[in-house]
Amino acid sequence: MRRVFVDPGAPQRDAIQEAATWIRTGGVVAIPTDTLYGLACDPFRADAVSRLFAVKGRAAGQALPLIAADAAQVAEHLGTLPPLAARLAEQFWPGPLTLIVGAPASLVRDVTGDTGTVGVRVPADEVARAIAAACGRPITATSANVSGQPATGSPDEVERTLGDRIDLLIDTGPTRGGAPSTIVDVTSPEPRLVRAGAIPWDEIHTWLRG
Repeated sequence: MRRVFVDPGAPQRDAIQEAATWIRTGGVVAIPTDTLYGLACDPFRADAVSRLFAVKGRAAGQALPLIAADAAQVAEHLGTLPPLAARLAEQFWPGPLTLIVGAPASLVRDVTGDTGTVGVRVPADEVARAIAAACGRPITATSANVSGQPATGSPDEVERTLGDRIDLLIDTGPTRGGAPSTIVDVTSPEPRLVRAGAIPWDEIHTWLRG
């Protein structure tokens, strides 16, 4: 594994491109997000997704969350967001809101957990967004840990536990941690809270009805 130190406020272009090259060619890369470190791979490549499950020691069939550079990238690769989802995205992205949307047939089936849907968000972390932009499509962002072990915001811990399993670690220092993203299912006309998180449901619900 190669470890690359990146300035989170002004990420080096060559480091971003190196991460994107690994991801586009089937690699697995540990990247920072606005909460914890995540494992990024190409969710449209079956070989990459299989390798990601092997890295985590995780059984296939458990859905993987995605991150994207912006809402336009989500629309291009996952499908046009319905009006309700588009409103939520405009208000809360970039940020800790994951939207459950319909999954396109091109997405690897194991990414959806065989549900026909997928969770996606645009993170507040500039480096994570830059990597997704360089990849040209949404990427996975499941927690960078062995399945069953605690997730971590420490790049040292990522290297200690996964250094012999992944291709690259993008190190911007410890992440800020905090509450996980709020997950909202927008596949039906009425939004449904799936997981409480950083954005209170009351705030989302009040904004929708405002």
